[in-house]
Amino acid sequence: MSQYDLDVNEIIEVKPFLKWVGGKTQLINEIERILPQNIKNNKKIECYFEPFIGGGAIFFHLVSNYTVKKALLFDINKELILVYKVIKKDSNALIDVLNEHSDKFLKKDQDRRKEYFLNIRKKFNEDLDGFNFEKYDITHVERASQTIFLNKICFNGLFRLNKKGEFNVPMGKYKNPKILDKKNIKNVSKALKIAKIFNSDFKTSEKYITENSLVYLDPPYKPLNKTSNFTSYSENEFTDIQQIELAEYFDRITKKGAKAILSNSDPKNENVEDNFFDDLYSKYHIQRVQAKRFINSDPKKRGAINELLIKNY
Repeated sequence: MSQYDLDVNEIIEVKPFLKWVGGKTQLINEIERILPQNIKNNKKIECYFEPFIGGGAIFFHLVSNYTVKKALLFDINKELILVYKVIKKDSNALIDVLNEHSDKFLKKDQDRRKEYFLNIRKKFNEDLDGFNFEKYDITHVERASQTIFLNKICFNGLFRLNKKGEFNVPMGKYKNPKILDKKNIKNVSKALKIAKIFNSDFKTSEKYITENSLVYLDPPYKPLNKTSNFTSYSENEFTDIQQIELAEYFDRITKKGAKAILSNSDPKNENVEDNFFDDLYSKYHIQRVQAKRFINSDPKKRGAINELLIKNY
């Protein structure tokens, strides 16, 4: 059995292990509908690429429903990639630490819970400067547990880092939050056996992509207006320049023969004359699909909007 192969008799039902604003759970059916026909017919994917893995909703859906021979997963967010690597390598140790956090936190009253949350957040941020993300050791397990804990307890499940790379989301109000989902973490660990995981930007993936590849691209969405860019998932911004670079990358992997799907916001929600993506991807198939906007400072603006799905086949 290769380093990628799962037991072919094993059925894995797996879902994202983090709450992730902008996650693609609600677009799964639309993306499923436009998958290449040969993949839908054969229920097999030779090589899957996700250069912006984020919460991983599409990857986890695919490995739950298709035979994926191998996967290469990338993200520029080093904290996120650390968690993926820990779950792949040391799921049992991670479960033990998360279980401790869960027991301690849930036994406390509301004031003590807030104190516990703030202490974890403070330690998480204080340890950042001296933390070695490159050399894997037991400290990675503790940091991954802190990331998951903060994500499950913080307001709206945001993962937001400031310019210094520090986590700065306040605590949310939850009566009985589920900090540990042991079964899912074990299944995520099994699913990641087929994956190589990289802490790098989308450009790194290009050299590995071949004509047998399926590529799903879910970059940080272009803000629809000046106030909608409320958060960042890493200390790096993704500007219009990067969106243009991504479109050029899309052209290059298309020439390689890879099948690619890209999702993004639809600027026409705010301005029907805004053809930013229509122009960038004019040679490809552009579909507008409905999705729900869950976070907006104005409750009246939370609701169904259009998002873009772009494919090169």
